[in-house]
Amino acid sequence: MSAQAGPSSVPNRRRKQKKPVKPLRPNKAKKLTEKQQVEALDRSALEFEPPEDLKAFADLPISHLTKRGLKKNFFVDMTDIQASSIPVSLKGKDVLGAARTGSGKTLAFLIPTLEILYRRKWGPQDGLGALIISPTRELAVQIFEVLRSIGCYHSFSAGLVIGGKNLKDERERLSRMNILVATPGRLLQHMDQTFGFESDNLQVLVLDEADRILDMGFAKTLSALLSHLPKSRQTLLFSATQTQSVAQLARLSLKDPVHIGVSEDGSSAATPASLSQHYSVCSLDKKLNILWSFIKTHLHSKVLVFLSSGKQVRFVFEAFCKMHPGIPLLHLHGKQKQSARLAMYTRFTSSQHAVLFATDIAARGLDFPSVDWVVQVDAPEDAETYIHRVGRTARYDSSGKGLLLLIPSEAEGMLAALDKKGIKIENIKIRDSKTQSIQNQLQNLAFQDPEIKYLGQRAFVSYVRSVYLHKDKSIFKVDELPVQKFAESLGLPGAPKIKFLSREQAKKQKNASRTVATLQAEIKSEKGEKPPSSDEESGKGSGSEESSEGSEDEQDESPEPNSAPAESSKPAKNAVRTKYDRMFERKNQNILSEHYSKLIDHGDAADDDDDFITLKRADHDLPNSNDHEDPDAENLSKRKLKLSKTKRAIAKYGQLGHKLIFDDEGNPHEIYEMVDPEEFYKHGVESVKEAGRTFAEGEKGKLQTADVVDKQEAKEKKKEKKRKRKEREQGIERDQEAGHAVLAPLSDDDGYVTPDFDIPSESDEESDFAPPPLKRAKATSMSKPRRPTAEDIEDEEELALRLLRKH
Repeated sequence: MSAQAGPSSVPNRRRKQKKPVKPLRPNKAKKLTEKQQVEALDRSALEFEPPEDLKAFADLPISHLTKRGLKKNFFVDMTDIQASSIPVSLKGKDVLGAARTGSGKTLAFLIPTLEILYRRKWGPQDGLGALIISPTRELAVQIFEVLRSIGCYHSFSAGLVIGGKNLKDERERLSRMNILVATPGRLLQHMDQTFGFESDNLQVLVLDEADRILDMGFAKTLSALLSHLPKSRQTLLFSATQTQSVAQLARLSLKDPVHIGVSEDGSSAATPASLSQHYSVCSLDKKLNILWSFIKTHLHSKVLVFLSSGKQVRFVFEAFCKMHPGIPLLHLHGKQKQSARLAMYTRFTSSQHAVLFATDIAARGLDFPSVDWVVQVDAPEDAETYIHRVGRTARYDSSGKGLLLLIPSEAEGMLAALDKKGIKIENIKIRDSKTQSIQNQLQNLAFQDPEIKYLGQRAFVSYVRSVYLHKDKSIFKVDELPVQKFAESLGLPGAPKIKFLSREQAKKQKNASRTVATLQAEIKSEKGEKPPSSDEESGKGSGSEESSEGSEDEQDESPEPNSAPAESSKPAKNAVRTKYDRMFERKNQNILSEHYSKLIDHGDAADDDDDFITLKRADHDLPNSNDHEDPDAENLSKRKLKLSKTKRAIAKYGQLGHKLIFDDEGNPHEIYEMVDPEEFYKHGVESVKEAGRTFAEGEKGKLQTADVVDKQEAKEKKKEKKRKRKEREQGIERDQEAGHAVLAPLSDDDGYVTPDFDIPSESDEESDFAPPPLKRAKATSMSKPRRPTAEDIEDEEELALRLLRKH
């Protein structure tokens, strides 16, 4: 049987070895099928020619993983920019895309990014494969959320790198990312400082809102980033507007790009047809009245309000919050912390009815759902900025409305710039009868709350500076601004002094004087008179320069907050001054209170250019603490430091103050007034000694009386302690008689347990009750030890017997 068992077992063993081999063939075939599917997908993408009626995402040559992600998020039909650009991007070509804002450019570059990495079988070990650069943090967060939603079925790792986050945490995760969404500044910082961050294998580079990236001053940063990236990448550049800087960037970063949605001359559709655009011409001091009235009449709408600077946003937000319009108010500007910015963005996105005051940081790419109105209180910098601002409403297939407020000096130039871009905007007239004036309310707020007045002053200067810095002087004319009326509309008693305008005026005066001198010299030379020598000219010129510079320095050193830059705000001698005039002259000494510091981030409160308010306190006869600080004060004791300050104060200011007493007649006297020595010794030395002994005996009598009182009080306290101790002992005896075990509390006043014996725990006791602890009176130098009584002896004997039984 063993022989038979031997050969019969061999074929059985061979059959067992062949069984595990059979399942490998389907897996291998499956792998080959996946590989063939990817290759077929790649071929179909390269050979795909989009039909004219291409609308659905399902008709695109993309993977089933991306289709599932799109279907999960209810993306079914494509927009025009998506249908035009995605087939071209899938072929691996560079794309220069331009379309109106809100047309779906985000999906136009996210879908090709996922597909290219999928077709190239990108994995965690391959490193960074796609890089998406966004101008603002909010837009980067929005792109990242869309990427996570549609790419949920892919196995790629995605990361978000923006400012305001922990740099160390980003460094740890950066090397594991396949797709990275970033802002330019933080990305360049990682490329320069983070060890192990490499982009040599980068496949796709996306530049979203490229014109905004360049307008924000990231041109040099972008050039530095492009120098780190490989040349063999695919680049997708998208923007709502095409400018010369964008065209220059496209020439530097793209290779034979395909223009999508834009012709070679750069013309494109600017705004959607579903957007209703209006403008109104009003004076500068009426803008806040119109804004307040608009908010009060649109309490059930979602409104986005654009202002020119963050300081204006802060002032309008804080002032309107105190006035309670009846609708939630939010604010968004670049000086907020990252957590606050994301919180405001999220709240406005999820709100049905709200008003968001924002700067141009919210003008690019952000998708706020169901925005009804976009109100531009301050004019945009140019037509491109206007397009991006109004693009926050009427997105995709929805409708929206826009309102632009222009002052008379801006109307002609701005309308011409918009007409040049092909933007048709209708004029509407706002009725004065329907407009509520809030100037008195703002004045009351500034009167009651110095913080509102402070914010109003900074908002005033920031607006004037923004008008002054704008490049297009055909629109923005700082000389035609009614600064005095504008300051009054903010609740201020007068226009704050502005440094840069003072400097400009000083330069104009200097140039005017030189021009006059040159003309005079030319006239004299024509008449044949001897022109002034070069030394005289240089002397006059230097003198004029010194005088102008001196006046400029004096203006900078004393920037009174209530003085106008061009108009004198000083009242006449016989003018009537009200209580508001007197109260507004107070210095803002509590403008940065603790409560306001918690509400608002004052990260921009330290700008040197904005320091137009100088707080001057009155000089009192009190010593300045800074003058008395000792560099070695930390090493001194408090007593020595106090003595050193006192000595220095005496040396600097003379004798310190002293106390006086007054007699019945009202005459002042020192506390210890010295008598004239001659009168004191007129009765002889013996009389003086006798007076000293009399004084000593009197003081001795006072001490004896006080000693008797102290002894009596001590005796009463001792009796009280003894009474309490007896009450406790009697209570313990009553409890023992009743059959209960009670341990007296340990107290320093009552006695102590000797260290030689420990009170046994309940687990060690054999009896039903525990005896009271042994008590002794305190042994001090002032009292004698208490003699033990018969009860104490009995207690000690019982305790000793119990201890013996225990051991």
